[in-house]
Amino acid sequence: MATVVLVRGKEQRVFNGHPWIFRSDIARVEGENAEGDVVRVVSDRGQFLAMAVYNPLSQIALRVLSRREQTIDRAWIFDRIERALSYRRLFADLRSCRLLFAESDGLPAVIADAFGDVIVLQVLCRGMERFKRDIVDALVEALHPVGVYERNDVPVRALEGLPLQTGLLYGAVPDRVEMVENGVRFWVDVKNGQKTGFFLDQKENRAAIAPFAANAKVLDCFTHTCSFALHAACFGAREVTGVDISEEACAFAAENARLNGVDYRVTFVCANAFDFLRAAQERHEQYDLVVLDPPAFTKTRAAVPGALRGYKEINLRGMKLLRDGGYLVTCSCSQHVLPAMFQEMLLEAQKDARVQLRQVEFRTQGRDHPILFSSPETQYLKCGIYQVFK
Repeated sequence: MATVVLVRGKEQRVFNGHPWIFRSDIARVEGENAEGDVVRVVSDRGQFLAMAVYNPLSQIALRVLSRREQTIDRAWIFDRIERALSYRRLFADLRSCRLLFAESDGLPAVIADAFGDVIVLQVLCRGMERFKRDIVDALVEALHPVGVYERNDVPVRALEGLPLQTGLLYGAVPDRVEMVENGVRFWVDVKNGQKTGFFLDQKENRAAIAPFAANAKVLDCFTHTCSFALHAACFGAREVTGVDISEEACAFAAENARLNGVDYRVTFVCANAFDFLRAAQERHEQYDLVVLDPPAFTKTRAAVPGALRGYKEINLRGMKLLRDGGYLVTCSCSQHVLPAMFQEMLLEAQKDARVQLRQVEFRTQGRDHPILFSSPETQYLKCGIYQVFK
């Protein structure tokens, strides 16, 4: 096994608990190694720091597996997956759940989502690709799914020197899978949908809107497959409008509404949400509940100012569309937009909209997407619930 020696002073990052070590932090590699091998990581003085997978092709050259000197093999993978599942068994429905959340579960760059009887797997770094068969076997042994499907069509794999690919890893997987989330039924397109087919990170936040949806007139912008809109309808909203720019998403959303028997109360509009909000404001529309759950407005730190301008515009218009005392649910999944930035943006939007916000809750991703305290990158979702007074 090769040993990777860090540049003097760079060991502090490991001591602080961060799971990534960058290529520029490496002084030298002692011993033969191949891309993706498990290696020992030591300080410049030879002090053992961690076991990690090593890929010199990647900017994140080392991904920490363990801070104990131990064998990393099939048994270790099984044990690590069982630890992740044991945590989720305490609170989650394992048929509607993120089963593995990468570094937060000690399995770098590995994502596994459960939709009904099907598991969708992503392995996004070379070092864990070698364990893919073991990961599948562990999930099958623990959960007995009808099928496991890989969605390794994520561009970041190319940066790891890995091919982009999708396909069946175990059993059989239909084109669409039915899943129940918070008592609401959804079709999930695991083979062609975004990411793994459905965004599970908002599950607990969607449940949290129940008190504000009853008998409400609801607007859900960036509705995608209508997750917030459908929850609102099933929670008793009298009228729901879902807006998304994708005709395919709106058609899929309409199927989900019919699946739950609430299609007579839910209308889908295929439109640019920015344009819709502007036009609705010009018509002097008023809603009891407005949900803003856009895709990430930025993937880089450099684009954060522009992203904040976009967030401010939709939130300002959303505030103006609410009746006095109505509720705003506003979200950002942009990792580089930190919670303090998001809240500062809301203060500016509140001022320009000439309203007063009363915070009900400020939330993050669900507990099945746990936040690794030493790794800020694992906390990316912001979800604020506010009452709006005029």
